[in-house]
Amino acid sequence: MASGSTVKLAVWRNGEEKSISLTVGEFPKEREARASMPESGPTGTDVPKLGLMLAPAGQVAGSGSEGVVVTQVDANGLASEHGFKAGDVILDVGGKKVTSPADVRNAIIDAHKNGKRTVLMRLKSDDAMKFVAIPIARA
Repeated sequence: MASGSTVKLAVWRNGEEKSISLTVGEFPKEREARASMPESGPTGTDVPKLGLMLAPAGQVAGSGSEGVVVTQVDANGLASEHGFKAGDVILDVGGKKVTSPADVRNAIIDAHKNGKRTVLMRLKSDDAMKFVAIPIARA
């Protein structure tokens, strides 16, 4: 829905249905981060961009309080090739729990610095838990 649109929401509270009108807002830019590696710098150039927009789960309604939510996936990006979709929740990267987009980026950088060619991500997708191995270094 477009920002500024109004939506009616029915909720059950104390055994009664109540109707609430909400206005759709825009997700604040400062709370989003690209899970991408710098083009140059201390991590090198062979750490690929994931092609994801992420937000802490606690800031996305219905996502719970653990992990980082995928809010957008670049159709041509590495994450899309590996089956990521909007709404997936990344719980840990390389065995490290993540709570922010920076945690995801740092776990990938750490794995790359430690010579790993892939990093394993645990994510909740729909109602299933799955593991996805993402290549982080070129052979």
